[in-house]
Amino acid sequence: MSEPNPVDDLVSAAAQDAGGWLGALPVAQVATSADGTIVRWNRAAEGLLGYSPQQVIGRHIAELLHPGADRSLGRSLWEAAAGGRGVMGTVTAWHRDGHPVEVEIWASPVPDRRNDASAILLFAAEAHAARRIRGSSAVWDGLFARSPVGIAVLDTQLRFLRVNPALERMNGLSESAHIGRRLSQLLPEVNAEDMEAAMRHVLDSGEPVLDRRRIGRIPSEPDFDRVWSCSYVRVEDPGGRPIGVIASLLDITDQQQAHVEAEAGRRRLALLSEASIRIGSSLEVERTAQELADLAVPRFADAVTVDVLDSLARGDEPGMGLAGGVALRRLGKSPLTGSAITDVLAPLGRTLDFPAAAPYTQALSRRQPFLLATLDEKAISPAARYTTRPAQLLQLGVHSFMMAPLFARDLVLGVASFYRTRPIGPFTSDDVTLAGELAARAALSIDNARLYHREHDTALTLQRSMLPQHITPPAGLEVAHRYLPASDVNEVGGDWYDVLNLPGGKAALLIGDVMGHGTQAAAVMGRLSASVRALARLDIEPEELLHQLEAALDDLAEPMLATFLYAVIDLATGRCRITRAGHPPPVTVSPEGTADLLDLPPGTPLGVGGTRFTTIETTLQPGSLLVLYTDGLIESRGSDIDERLAELTHLLAQPHPALTGLCDSLLAHLVPGSADDDIALLVTRFTGGKSKPAPGVERPET
Repeated sequence: MSEPNPVDDLVSAAAQDAGGWLGALPVAQVATSADGTIVRWNRAAEGLLGYSPQQVIGRHIAELLHPGADRSLGRSLWEAAAGGRGVMGTVTAWHRDGHPVEVEIWASPVPDRRNDASAILLFAAEAHAARRIRGSSAVWDGLFARSPVGIAVLDTQLRFLRVNPALERMNGLSESAHIGRRLSQLLPEVNAEDMEAAMRHVLDSGEPVLDRRRIGRIPSEPDFDRVWSCSYVRVEDPGGRPIGVIASLLDITDQQQAHVEAEAGRRRLALLSEASIRIGSSLEVERTAQELADLAVPRFADAVTVDVLDSLARGDEPGMGLAGGVALRRLGKSPLTGSAITDVLAPLGRTLDFPAAAPYTQALSRRQPFLLATLDEKAISPAARYTTRPAQLLQLGVHSFMMAPLFARDLVLGVASFYRTRPIGPFTSDDVTLAGELAARAALSIDNARLYHREHDTALTLQRSMLPQHITPPAGLEVAHRYLPASDVNEVGGDWYDVLNLPGGKAALLIGDVMGHGTQAAAVMGRLSASVRALARLDIEPEELLHQLEAALDDLAEPMLATFLYAVIDLATGRCRITRAGHPPPVTVSPEGTADLLDLPPGTPLGVGGTRFTTIETTLQPGSLLVLYTDGLIESRGSDIDERLAELTHLLAQPHPALTGLCDSLLAHLVPGSADDDIALLVTRFTGGKSKPAPGVERPET
């Protein structure tokens, strides 16, 4: 076995000391004796300067320097190396072909075992290429070591070759743990297979992949999901063949969380905006409760129930105290079908009784949302004393639960309950705020519905109390009448009618409509009705009576208008004097069944002022009808008023068995659904002082 050559032994170590850039290009290796005689010349040196080993070995190293160049630098470098120091510098050498070559050399002393002198080992490379490679290598090494971006170099089998400190911190693993292993072996908790598929695509196609999201958990944070933005670029050899992949990773967990929170905020605002449109679209307590439940599923919760105080559901005023417990009626529930969760919950319409200590009662008493972010055996134990439902819900996968009380205008009205089963995380504090906002909107609408019904009932009661309870017509008249309230509280108000006995064998028929709605219109109607009764008994002229009613309206604190029709019939002769103030025209029906609108000046409504009213006179034949009505009977959305009047006269021309049947027939045909406005109807038959139609009338009694 030959003796080891010290020059050969130190080549690898010296190259490493010279810098990693030497491995990136061909490097000439030259060794000299202590006196400068060349003793070693490798193939790279031959390629650099063109001399074969036989042509240079035994010659002095200085002979290779360019004759026209400053040789002092070369001598100083060699002398420094001979003195035992490693040095680096740039010199101009003489190529065998006769042209100068600028080379960068690094010289290091090497002990010579055959004598104590030091030999010199030189590494040389073309200077321009060396500077370029060394510069790019320094930049790469600096970037690799100091960049906050995680960087990895992987081979064609997607095994880690090198990772930088930033990636070590991101993955929670040292570089040594990475080397030689694949991502799917190191971090199976992240979407490693998807990432490796992206890297294989980069290796196969050469197309880089940018901003691919990697989501998962790392060993240092096993309970927290992190998000990275990953980019992959193929590395190629000079021939264009793929030799690996460079991966760069940026931790964007905070940015992603901010984006998620912003998106959640936008969704919450959108839900609240939709709630302002959908919740409370009608003044009905049941419908409002169901609108809240339908709105929240599935965007906010997986199941929702809405319970209202049982007293409120019955139409009574809600109670103020909850000390003795609470009775709730379920008026909203979503989804109604197809959900195992809602199947075990009480159905719509069921009344639920909760004692004072139950969570439902406590939530209502405190008027604060109640949150169980994580539903488990411990969390449901307080409620389990009163019902088995929480345990059933837990078995069905409910993992988060929340209640929001419904209260408005300092009144507790009910509670909304929200259940979550999907793996989208528990309810959060932001969800509690949103639930409170939704509940507040629903509660205000429910309370508006409560006030609406109370106002409607009050106005209807007031109006009915001021209408004549029992009309006893004088001899010579048969009377039938109807009052139909509107379906909307805003339309209930001032319609009324009356039949009065007057001195001198006369009778007064009247009908009116106060322009306005609600209790105020009903109160004004009552005032006018009382005034008419007092004035009619004075036997004044019809037009004078209307002027007196105008004066009564002028005395009101707020201006009001009313339409009015007044007819005075001489019961012995059938002579009838009629005047009207903006009221729809009456209809007369002859004994033969011919129906006609009575032609008389319309006048202007009472309260306008400055109007002269006109009275006309007509004679009613025994057996004829006089039909008075308010505009609610003939006005309809989307219909022409003349067409409606023609329909009215057509119906009146048909035979009817009795006056009550005629009233019912008119309402059934002209108002088949709910009334948009309240309706007053007064039908009178003139019998000529007899209780039956005059002899000779062949048509059936109408």
